[in-house]
Amino acid sequence: MSEPSARSRIWLWVLIGGGAFFLFMLAVFTLVYVALHVSGRGAGLHAFGDKIGIIDLEGVILDPSEVVEELRRFSEDDSIKAIIVHVNSPGGGVAASEEIYREVKRVRDEKHKYIVSSIETVGASGAYYVSSATNKIYADSGSVVGSIGVIAEWVNYGDLMRWAKLKPEVLKVGTFKDTGDPRRELTPAERQYLQGLIDNMYDQFVQAVATGRHAKVTDIKPIADGRVWTGEQALGLRLIDQIGDFRTAVLETAKSVKISGEPVLVHPEPDRKSLLDLLLGDVSPWLPTKAKLLDQQMGFYYLWK
Repeated sequence: MSEPSARSRIWLWVLIGGGAFFLFMLAVFTLVYVALHVSGRGAGLHAFGDKIGIIDLEGVILDPSEVVEELRRFSEDDSIKAIIVHVNSPGGGVAASEEIYREVKRVRDEKHKYIVSSIETVGASGAYYVSSATNKIYADSGSVVGSIGVIAEWVNYGDLMRWAKLKPEVLKVGTFKDTGDPRRELTPAERQYLQGLIDNMYDQFVQAVATGRHAKVTDIKPIADGRVWTGEQALGLRLIDQIGDFRTAVLETAKSVKISGEPVLVHPEPDRKSLLDLLLGDVSPWLPTKAKLLDQQMGFYYLWK
């Protein structure tokens, strides 16, 4: 056998072996991915029988589109007999929280589909705003609930810019156009203007909670001072309906909509992950997001901090 022929065979076996190893590893990663992202999230919409839709409201609420779309899809599916909003959030943006609240209320009042909130660790401010629109609110006795109020805050770094001998230049039309510029102090007129906006948002929050909880504004106003309570305290204040964990919410919701036996839980389809996520796990916690940059932005929030 000639030397070039032997060398060619060696390279051939290297390629075959490498290809087989690659296919083996791809199969392993695929099986792990399926196990973690499909079986771990319960049944899909294709499962037979009556089902309960589960929507996670987690983290700071800034973009309502995904949750609103999930609510809409579940509300229009006749096989979904009830929806549970699984809450673990300190709240978030005013408009974002309000948009989810309106969709939850539409599911309850217009679609007449039973929808409940199950508060895990935190259901505060904008997250409580959303929960108040459901038919029933469950919370653990040690959950953090409430924080009905509005906040706007930012860092004034004007002194730092002056120290660095940096001078901002602003061209504007309109006295209040650059209100909230973090490079300078608010004027008294600007402070009054922003406080007026916050007061109006606060009134909307109180009214929304009163409407959602079938209560009077005068009943909500005394406890709408930004404080949070434990689930046990919130029960006494009628901010929640029952002490109970997620499992309790699932079983009692199933009974309420006459599902017998173990209910089938349906989660929204998970987001498609990148190859990097598949190989290394979800890398999103390491990437910058709007929530992580929240403290750097001027805005109005139904947020417990």
